[in-house]
Amino acid sequence: MAQVLEFKLPDLGEGLTEAEIVRWLVAVGDVVAIDQPVVEVETAKAMVEVPCPYGGVVTARFGEEGTELPVGAPLLTVAVGASAAAGTAAASAPETAGAASGSASSADSAVSSEYSGNVLVGYGTAGPAARRRRIRPQTPAVVNPTPNATAGPTPTARATAVAVPAPEGPVPVISPLVRKLARDRGLDLREVRGSGPEGLILRADVERALTAREAPAAPVAPAPPAAAAVGERIPLRGLRGAVADKLSRSRTEIPDATCWVDADATELMAARAAMNAAGGPKISLLALLARICAHALARFPELNATVDTATREIVRLPSVHLGFAAQTPRGLVVPVVRDAGTRTAESLTEEFARLTESARQGTLTPADLTGGTFTLNNYGVFGVDGSTPIINHPEAAMLGVGRIIPRPWVHQGELAVRQVVQLSFTFDHRVCDGGTAGGFLRYVADCVEQPAVLLRTV
Repeated sequence: MAQVLEFKLPDLGEGLTEAEIVRWLVAVGDVVAIDQPVVEVETAKAMVEVPCPYGGVVTARFGEEGTELPVGAPLLTVAVGASAAAGTAAASAPETAGAASGSASSADSAVSSEYSGNVLVGYGTAGPAARRRRIRPQTPAVVNPTPNATAGPTPTARATAVAVPAPEGPVPVISPLVRKLARDRGLDLREVRGSGPEGLILRADVERALTAREAPAAPVAPAPPAAAAVGERIPLRGLRGAVADKLSRSRTEIPDATCWVDADATELMAARAAMNAAGGPKISLLALLARICAHALARFPELNATVDTATREIVRLPSVHLGFAAQTPRGLVVPVVRDAGTRTAESLTEEFARLTESARQGTLTPADLTGGTFTLNNYGVFGVDGSTPIINHPEAAMLGVGRIIPRPWVHQGELAVRQVVQLSFTFDHRVCDGGTAGGFLRYVADCVEQPAVLLRTV
């Protein structure tokens, strides 16, 4: 006998409590297999496809695209049992009865085992195929990817397809919020010129295009001051909301302090150039700075720690899991290099490159973004010299590195032009005092200025 089961938004792990529906992958009446992805959602960590642990026929969906649901809210209902699958599919699309009967065997196999039994924690219930992460598809209309499906797109999907035609070629857009804004306002993204890297279309580009399209043809009288005071309201959701919450918590809970020092990086730059000239894989500057941080944390383990406020204890951590700040089209993320203290410069370079590319593509997993014990922030890539970093809660410290530029410097008693960098160090004053923080920063600066001893172990 057929049984209707409710599938709820699963626990996505790592403290995530909600997700936004980006795209439905199935329609009411579709036959789904166990662990088949049924909906694409965006969390504060990544965009993922959520698989359903039941096999059968979709009888209801809860939530339109753009709706934000909490963990545990109903996603869809599935009628399980071979007879239920065949009957519901036939009733939902009588005009395709031939196709439905031809797929009866696959429907029977899909519901022969009604539940996968896998634990829905994380981003899937099965193997890698059910845990795919990808950039949002280029076509905004909802489509029916299931071969045995007998129901077409929902009325909402049909209306969307008419309002915003699917692009003929790839459109350089990553953010689902940008796509939703364009879709809701009926803007064809093929007509928008992106100002981001490699022509990436940003929210500002869409807003400019909408403003230009809606601008009046004739001059109008200026709006009164009261009307001009009304500004745009941007919800703090998704990644931006998660960043806001974390930074606010850091400022609220951590009594931080910052110290900084200028260092002569000429020898470090020369050492890197010599290493890369010797052949083999190229070594990044970030990898050398990571090696220096790992050695400094070995000398000052007080800073590779966290504070347990519940027990009022400082927890010193045995391994260095190094986070590094990366700017992406979705916003700032901090991927984590595991066991950075045991890696060579070559291994660090490879891992930094892998995580950076995943960050740009929006395919970082929650495991890639959590568990850090110390953060290295190279804000010099933005062309600035100094900063007062905000600690990445619940860590205890962060090292900031400014740009390395030629400056006048006293070298060996004479004025010379040297490659100088400003290093900023922010630390949790609960885990140590200024002497320890100053000792750490001074050791880092010494390694930057005289890296020969350190590089022998690379």
